[in-house]
Parts: sequence; C-alpha cells; structure tokens
Amino acid sequence: MYEQIQYDIDGSAAVIQLSRPDRLNALTHKMLSELRHAIGAAEDDARVVGIVLTGAGRGFSAGMDAQALAAGARGERTLGANDNELDIEPGDPAMGAEFSVTYAYLLKVRKPIIAAVNGPVAGLGLSIAALCDLRFASETAVFRTAFAQRGLIAEHGASWILPRLLGPSRALDMMWSPRKIDAKEALAMGLVNRVVPGAELLREAKAYVEDLATWSSPASIMNMKQQVYRALQQPLDVAMNEANARMADSFKRKDFGEGVNSFLEGRKPAFPRIGKS
Repeated sequence: MYEQIQYDIDGSAAVIQLSRPDRLNALTHKMLSELRHAIGAAEDDARVVGIVLTGAGRGFSAGMDAQALAAGARGERTLGANDNELDIEPGDPAMGAEFSVTYAYLLKVRKPIIAAVNGPVAGLGLSIAALCDLRFASETAVFRTAFAQRGLIAEHGASWILPRLLGPSRALDMMWSPRKIDAKEALAMGLVNRVVPGAELLREAKAYVEDLATWSSPASIMNMKQQVYRALQQPLDVAMNEANARMADSFKRKDFGEGVNSFLEGRKPAFPRIGKS
C-alpha cells in the first residue's frame, strides 16, 4: 500500500524503511504521509513492541527533497505540510495538543521508536531521527543540519529536541555550522546511543526490541516515555505528582502482579501487548 517506504513486521519489531535510495531517501510530502501512517499502523498492531526506522541504500535521509524545497522557495507549498491522504492519527491524544504539531507526534506514540541511522542524515531527516526515542548508528553515519546553509531556521522541532539531547552550546554549533559530524563524535556528544558496524545495525536495533518484548512491560515502557517527554516541560512538583499518580495506577494493573510473580518464579514475564484501543 506504500510507494515510498517499506513496512514489515519482523518478530516484535515493525521495520519502516524510507525507500528512495536513488535520492538518498530525500523526503517528499507523500513519503512523510506514508511514514505517519505506518507509524500509526505499527502502534495499533499488538504484535509490535517497538518500531525501527531506517533508510534504504547507503543513507538514512538527505532531508527534504530539492524539488519540494524549490517549490517552497517559490511559495507554492508549506514545507512542513503532509498530504494527509492516509487517514490516521498516531499517538496518545491524552499527551496534549503540543505533541500533535508536525513531527512531534513521534513523541506521543505509545511504543518506542528507534532510528537506525545507516549513513548520511541531514535537515528534516535529522530532525525526525532526533525525535525518535533512541538512535543507533552505523560506523558510516554522518550527521548535519543544513538549515543555515539553506537560509532557513531550526525547523521541525530541532530547536526543541537538540538542546535537550546535546545541551544548548553543542546544539547551536550543530545548527549553525556546515560541518559534518561522524558517528564517533555523535556518540561522544550524546546524539546517538550506540554505534555498530553497518552490517549489524538493523539486527542490533531489532534485537533491542526483542529484548524489550521478552523482559519489559509495554505499558511500563509507554508510561515512562510519556513521563519523560511531559516532564521536559513540567516543573519538578508537577512531574513528581504525575509520577505518583501513575505509580498508584500501576499497582492496580495486571502487569505489576505478573512482573513480581515472574521474578519470584524465575521465569520470563508474559506481559500483555499494546494494540488498537
């Protein structure tokens, strides 16, 4: 059903691949619409514990397609717009309206999203990778923003997420400068969680999801993800009160009993999966 991405279920992982390798997976409005739909489909599928996002060919994404940029420069279309031809709204609406603006929807998806950065990533592609929950990079991955070099500002959440990942100074350096950041530097600065050989990248990301599926409660994962992103905008007392309320609720869930009993019985837990509500 998709033309510019590939979507597969592999065990407990949904693997979404940006698929315009001849254009280094440059993003089109159609691709962004298909990506949003695939994320929502994976979120609704109870087989899926985690989502892996990667690119076809030698790179993750070169950013927005040059023709779309040119159209935007002529005033023909808003660059952040989606086609909305695929009707789906990913994420928990209880997270609030601020998590529904353009690509912030990735933060409200109820399942973990891992960006498997398999090569160069720039511009909007970098913003999308940064808004994923974790980033695994191949040794050949290269990161750059390219916004300033196009006469643009920090687009699509980059000015919000990058300072939170890197700190303000490193984020500004990355957004101002045209220089490329390799995988080793990206790991040192906290942009990626781990670096692995390219041939092992996808396997590593899927293995991480399988480990979560074996040992971790999907409901706990969802609640922790929501806590973290909401707490980034909350005063300490508000975050603590929300954590206390979620903790009280967690004591009432079957996951708590299963987690304790599986530990005492020395077996793997059998937590319920999250699917379409």
